[in-house]
Amino acid sequence: MTDTQILSGRKQSGALGRWFSMLWADKLAFFAALFLFVVLLCAILGPHFLDAYATKQNLRGRNAPPFDLTHGWIYVLGADALGRPLLARIVVAAQNTMLVAAGAVAASSVVGAALGLVAGYSRRSAAQWIMRLGDVIMSFPSLLLAVIVLYMLEPSVANIVLVLAITRIPIYLRTTRAEVLEVRERMFVQAATVMGASHRRIVFRHILPVILPTLVTIATLDFAFVMLAESSLSFLGIGIQAPEITWGLMVSQGRPYLTNAWWLSFWPGLAIILTTLSLNLLSNWLRIALDPAQRWRLEMRGRKNG
Repeated sequence: MTDTQILSGRKQSGALGRWFSMLWADKLAFFAALFLFVVLLCAILGPHFLDAYATKQNLRGRNAPPFDLTHGWIYVLGADALGRPLLARIVVAAQNTMLVAAGAVAASSVVGAALGLVAGYSRRSAAQWIMRLGDVIMSFPSLLLAVIVLYMLEPSVANIVLVLAITRIPIYLRTTRAEVLEVRERMFVQAATVMGASHRRIVFRHILPVILPTLVTIATLDFAFVMLAESSLSFLGIGIQAPEITWGLMVSQGRPYLTNAWWLSFWPGLAIILTTLSLNLLSNWLRIALDPAQRWRLEMRGRKNG
């Protein structure tokens, strides 16, 4: 191993330690990130280990109450109307819930940011057409537009991701354009233009890194919104259909039993609430950590805790 590789490894470890120190300085954000990490593990590994439990019916354990371990530890959160353990179903449902939210946020952020870069940097008429397209999409309520489209299309994972991504594009489009309009007038961009840098280099090397922290913060918040929108669609019966499961669909399936088996809707609803809350807390931390003007607060608190 060369000296350059050793030095690079030390810099990377030092950067990771600094970010961890800033995360540990905000205890709420730290536990939110820890909870989201557990949810991510459930989404990735859960179906491999608990899929059989999530689909296996046990009519003797229909609507079994929580914390009753007579049928085994897997029934610690109770069972649904067909005797399937809620713990296994919540863990397995995390994959579809996260997949829809992550897919919609990734697609909308990439497309919206790309269109916003063009609309903000270009001075041609195409920029105005892009903004008018965003205005047309924003003129429809996002949830209503999703309901209308999904009534016409088959409610599959791909269609739900497509619909939710389209409704969220204007958020990234308008934010990116506003940021680009401000950044392109700064001195370092003007200097790059005078030195003969190409438009592509100016956009991707000088403008995009500056606006990227804002987009990451918005994407984190938007992840929670999209997850709630998917849960609402599933609750209305036009989201993902059985035998596939999501947290929103589980809440909808437990609605007829609220008077005598409240836990059927309570536990998946609690998972939605905790995940959304964790995303909001982490987004607030990212907003500070990615801003050089405010990052010193976390760094100072991290040094005191260290």
